[in-house]
Amino acid sequence: MRIGVDLGGTNIRAGIIDRNAIIKKLSEPCKAEMPEQAVLGQLKEIISALMPPGVESIGIGVPSVVDAERGIVYNVANIPSWKEIPLKSILEEAFQIPVMVNNDCNCFALGEYHFGLHRQYRNIVCITLGTGVGAGIIIDGKLYAGNNTGAGEIGSLPYLRHDYEYYCSSRFFLHEHGITGKDAYERTCAGDRSLLPLWNEIGNHLGALMKAILYTYDPEAIVMGGSISNAFRFFSAKMYESLQSFPYPATIERIKIMVSKDEDSALLGAAAL
Repeated sequence: MRIGVDLGGTNIRAGIIDRNAIIKKLSEPCKAEMPEQAVLGQLKEIISALMPPGVESIGIGVPSVVDAERGIVYNVANIPSWKEIPLKSILEEAFQIPVMVNNDCNCFALGEYHFGLHRQYRNIVCITLGTGVGAGIIIDGKLYAGNNTGAGEIGSLPYLRHDYEYYCSSRFFLHEHGITGKDAYERTCAGDRSLLPLWNEIGNHLGALMKAILYTYDPEAIVMGGSISNAFRFFSAKMYESLQSFPYPATIERIKIMVSKDEDSALLGAAAL
């Protein structure tokens, strides 16, 4: 048995994984605005609440740059007090079992590759579309994280007046249209057709993001996760229309673009570390 943890600025989610299945799961709002030790204390408490006899290891995904070898996390997104935390050593001292730490998007990619519907592909890019834009890269069946686990920060690539994250995440809804992505999704689901042009707009930007991924990685498949991916049916037509300007038509014919079907991919991927 292993414990997988998906740490975010909004929620901490953790689960016990046995034989590649989650047998128990806990989730609670993260005390992200609290001091460093308060957030660490909360993390230890949720792990302790799950810890049965026989757990072999803990894997944790964190939204930050990570020194994966030493298990140090730096400048964690949406947890301001976490500037440099030796998370591996802290948790190993607390629980006396091995701990592995990596970027949360890398964990999402591992979860999708090992446990998702995409195991037939050896080269995939998994992107998370939510508060920000992140990505995990699988090349020839192995996680590619780069020298500082910074590979896949596609959202930070310059695009138009800002970067891809600005136009392809929830920031786009707030800054450009004064509405949250959640509200836009719920209103559209309820039949508000006035918001369809907004989804066409973000679909066009997501098409540009897909082209950037194709230029840099040329994967077999792109897997989308995160809250915005739930609205795929609202923006997919415009996204695919945008892709038609890609200069290599055979690439567009062969690429598979899919939405993750498992909300626990990051947990499973963390446990697989």
